[in-house]
Amino acid sequence: MSRTSLASLAVTACALVVAGCSGQTTPPESQGDIARLMDVKTNFGPEFKVSTVAPTGIDPRLLASQPLPQGVTFDPPDCGKAATGLALPAGLKGNMSAVTAEGAGNRFIAIAVETSEQVPFPDPGPDCQKVAFAGPGARGLVEVTESPAVDGAKTLGTHRFVQTMVNGKPASGELYNYVASFGSFLVIVTANPLVVPNAPVQQVDTKRARDLLAAAVNDVRGG
Repeated sequence: MSRTSLASLAVTACALVVAGCSGQTTPPESQGDIARLMDVKTNFGPEFKVSTVAPTGIDPRLLASQPLPQGVTFDPPDCGKAATGLALPAGLKGNMSAVTAEGAGNRFIAIAVETSEQVPFPDPGPDCQKVAFAGPGARGLVEVTESPAVDGAKTLGTHRFVQTMVNGKPASGELYNYVASFGSFLVIVTANPLVVPNAPVQQVDTKRARDLLAAAVNDVRGG
């Protein structure tokens, strides 16, 4: 069975604002600079091909929710929202930067986003920790997975596995997605296996992905 890469899942954040007696103040752990995301390049050795995107306006294509075919049903049936992901609000303003690294059979993408308004942090709840879906030409599973503990930030990890048909042949793909939210900032890491001709598909190095999320948050904060 062949494998196909998946687009990154949608991510959202929760803004944290603390009011002081002389007006609103921002706690240090909620401050940051998305340009410092470039520092995560040092986490990858020479076996990785690394590319970067300097701070620019938010690209909705990179942060769009993961579409599923019409007619898909979910199990549990009330967990469809958790399976498809939460889109950022229409018209959301902000900036983003990104670092992509490919090597060792994996692709890692780290994205830092500074948003213009408060966005609720995704919470699948206890009943939607694992959601199966099936429909015309596609079936799969979305489940909550281990995410790193980051001081002063909310984190969430998800794993998505999809089976589908491509040109009449069965294909599958998987994607790990990790999100950290602090203040008006989001840090996102996605990880998926690379498809290399005449080579076996490698397992996703989830530990590296989790470590990358923690390192990226630290770099954006200037730690």
